[in-house]
Amino acid sequence: MFANLKYVSLGILVFQTTSLVLTMRYSRTLKEEGPRYLSSTAVVVAELLKIMACILLVYKDSKCSLRALNRVLHDEILNKPMETLKLAIPSGIYTLQNNLLYVALSNLDAATYQVTYQLKILTTALFSVSMLSKKLGVYQWLSLVILMTGVAFVQWPSDSQLDSKELSAGSQFVGLMAVLTACFSSGFAGVYFEKILKETKQSVWIRNIQLGFFGSIFGLMGVYIYDGELVSKNGFFQGYNRLTWIVVVLQALGGLVIAAVIKYADNILKGFATSLSIILSTLISYFWLQDFVPTSPYSSMKYWVGQVQWLIPVIPTL
Repeated sequence: MFANLKYVSLGILVFQTTSLVLTMRYSRTLKEEGPRYLSSTAVVVAELLKIMACILLVYKDSKCSLRALNRVLHDEILNKPMETLKLAIPSGIYTLQNNLLYVALSNLDAATYQVTYQLKILTTALFSVSMLSKKLGVYQWLSLVILMTGVAFVQWPSDSQLDSKELSAGSQFVGLMAVLTACFSSGFAGVYFEKILKETKQSVWIRNIQLGFFGSIFGLMGVYIYDGELVSKNGFFQGYNRLTWIVVVLQALGGLVIAAVIKYADNILKGFATSLSIILSTLISYFWLQDFVPTSPYSSMKYWVGQVQWLIPVIPTL
């Protein structure tokens, strides 16, 4: 049963990661009349949906009893304030990260974003070694170095990019900085959350409720600080359409799936699953979104060899 949950969670994560990146990119570049939806409000709504989903799952685990649900929430959350406060740290970092992803995908094509974002595998490995005392083999460290080389090739400017306008280069720089910051925040928050999950006996769904609670608070603070004027002018749900709600639901689903992967596998295997989504994102970005044209550096075999070398020592651990 444990092995099945590991496989299922990893498979769903591949689907969720690929779908979220593509739909988020499409929603941020789609030209429509009226104001565009605010990414800060989308992050808050996703957190609230995640809380609702987790409450329903706890309700199901409580044999569909409202009294039992109320007792569990009271005992595990209200009566353990210090345990709950531990989730404030990764929650704040995840909120920052979710907002950064919207910034990145507003300035980078889906394929370049996916490849660059895989640097989180390196940051996750470093934090896992330092915080969880995990040991990685020589081939795994070597593959991480090759991964960094591949990302450097992807970001190396082509002739067309050198001749482009400064505004375009500035947009790419903003997107790249957003991705790099998200990589470090993702690595630390993921390992910190894994440490909490595996050191306590609380349900993963209870932990997600705690995480979502703080995430909603931090998210609302971000809405007020950065988009308060726009919200007061056009409303909290300005620019929302069917595609926006799909993005929000996928983002909420991602929080649940990632928690399950961390619980039943670990953060390094999470990196394995998200690496698989690169190929899908690249193909769809090229054939469907048509916002990505492979260049010589991007198609360099160094990156793909890096992915293969990373997967070889990881696959047996599944």
